[in-house]
Amino acid sequence: MTRITESPSHYDHLERMSTGELLQSINAEDRTVADAVARVIPKLEPLVDAITERMRRGGRLFYIGAGTSGRLGIVDASECPPTFGVPHGMVVGLIAGGDTAIRKAVEFAEDDLEQGWKDLQEHAIGADDSVIGIAASGGTPYVVGALEQARMAGVLTACITCNPGSPVTQVCEHPLVAVVGPEFVTGSTRMKSGTAQKLILNMTSTSVMIKLGCVKGNRMVDMQLSNNKLVDRGTRMVMDSLGVDYDTANALLKKHGSVRKAVERGSQ
Repeated sequence: MTRITESPSHYDHLERMSTGELLQSINAEDRTVADAVARVIPKLEPLVDAITERMRRGGRLFYIGAGTSGRLGIVDASECPPTFGVPHGMVVGLIAGGDTAIRKAVEFAEDDLEQGWKDLQEHAIGADDSVIGIAASGGTPYVVGALEQARMAGVLTACITCNPGSPVTQVCEHPLVAVVGPEFVTGSTRMKSGTAQKLILNMTSTSVMIKLGCVKGNRMVDMQLSNNKLVDRGTRMVMDSLGVDYDTANALLKKHGSVRKAVERGSQ
C-alpha cells in the first residue's frame, strides 16, 4: 500500500531555502489542514454521539497511539480535568512504551501487536468504554492490535489516521481519515498529520464534554481553580453572571469552589 504520509514533499532542496521561504512554505501547507479535517466531520459526528452515550453510562474514553500520535492523545486527555472539571481517569491517554515514551522515544515499542491491548486491560476496559486509536500512518501494530482486540471485546472503537485504506481503518467501527497530503519534510508526520490529529482530538473531547453538560453558555463553569489566572477568570465569570462586583464574586467563588456552584448558590 502506498502511504500518502510517506509520499514525496511538494517542495525540494529545502536546505537552499531562505528562512522566509521555509516559513512561508510550511504555513502554506498548514493552511490545507483545516479543510482536510472539515471533510471528516460527517464521520466524526456519529462517533461523538456514541462516545457521549457511553460516558453518560459511566464509560471512559481512551486514546492510544505511538510517538507523536500517542503524545497528542496524552495531551488532550490530561487537559480534560482542569478544563472541564471531570475526574482524572475519565479520559485516558496511552502511549507505546509507557510514560517514558512521552519524553523519549522507546525503540520498537510501537511494533508490538499485543501490548496495546495489554495496556488497555490494565485499566479494566469494558463495554461502556470507547477507544480511539491514533496513527498517522495507519499501520502502527501497537494501535492496530489494540483496536482489533477492543472491538472483539465489545468496546466502541475509532481511529484517527491520514492514510485511507490503511490497516487501522479496517479494524475499527469509526475510521476518521484526514487526508492532508505529503508532509513538507517527507514523512515527517509530526507536521500536517499531527496538526490534523490535534484538531480532531480537540473537536472530539470538547464536543463530548459540552454534551455532557460541562460547559454553560460558552464558559468552562466546572474548570479547576488551580492557579491565580484561573481564579481571576472564574471570578469574572461570576461577576458577569450575577452582576456583582469583583470582591463579591471572588468571595463566592472561593466559598463554593467552582463557577457553577458560585453562580447557582449566589443567585438564590
